[in-house]
Amino acid sequence: MIRIAVAGAGQWGRNHVRVLAALPGARLTWVADPDDERRAAASVIAPRARMTTDLGEALADPDLDAVVVASPGSTHHAVARQVIDAGKHLLVEKPLTTASDTSWDLVRRARRRGVLLAVGHLLLYHPAVRALKRAVSARSFGAVRYMHCTRTNLGRIRPTEGALESLAPHDISVMVHLLEQWPVAVSAQGARHVQPRFHDVVFLHLRFPGNVLAQIHLSWLEPLKVRRVSVVGERGMAVFDDMAADGKVQVLHAKIPPVPGRPGGPPGHPTRVTYPRIAVREPLVEELKAFVRCVRTGTAPLTPGEDGARSMRVLEAAQASLDDGGREVRLRIR
Repeated sequence: MIRIAVAGAGQWGRNHVRVLAALPGARLTWVADPDDERRAAASVIAPRARMTTDLGEALADPDLDAVVVASPGSTHHAVARQVIDAGKHLLVEKPLTTASDTSWDLVRRARRRGVLLAVGHLLLYHPAVRALKRAVSARSFGAVRYMHCTRTNLGRIRPTEGALESLAPHDISVMVHLLEQWPVAVSAQGARHVQPRFHDVVFLHLRFPGNVLAQIHLSWLEPLKVRRVSVVGERGMAVFDDMAADGKVQVLHAKIPPVPGRPGGPPGHPTRVTYPRIAVREPLVEELKAFVRCVRTGTAPLTPGEDGARSMRVLEAAQASLDDGGREVRLRIR
């Protein structure tokens, strides 16, 4: 039985509390949050867990194995350092920290202390993304040529971060997971319509090795909630629509008409559409099951802390491009 604490019982932290309170193989033993109302709400969800205002009290428990850090992103570096110093394994919600240098600091500290550090790139545990990954790995529609992601909604605007910081990590992690490569260059354009400090509309362009192009449209000012990933390959394409009630993944098979002097050309009209069978599983349950399994077995997580640091480097380059009128910024991701 892996004994776990949750640090931060806000809107998303309460979901961790809910899942961990019922997760086989895990026991939620502590919830730490300075706010009385949040602790009271957590105690209703997980009555067997001990509530505290001080994370240090939970970390002093010799039976505690791991901590889920779900506090505000601005606190992640300090909170995660405290957990690592106590020798506990940890899963840190995205962003790992708010800067790549502090993210790499956590990675190095975790390595030295010998604890597992995972980052909450939740979509990689989504059954639909797993189906996409199987299709891409099997080259079901040939080599990937480009990808497009849309992540828009009307609100919820956050006062401490923009659409880039809040939304882009989801789609960046999916693209990197599907391609098994990190981008070599990024550029971005956007606008600040609501808050003077942060962009609430962003068009992010990424260039991957092999001249694979990708675009992400991010906005908190759209009338419709859209969560869509499109992957276009040589012989077809796939679409993951997370807002669809059924058929969240479509694979569109297309003929490629010959082009003189070349073995293939652009995809033609789809000849048939298939819908891979997608298991009905909550991504957060899958993520926490995987984290518990990694703690128990010592295996590396699907979403290691290194990926959280690399993702932050991509965001920093995108912000530099935003601040410089859309200039392309080259990347060297270690």
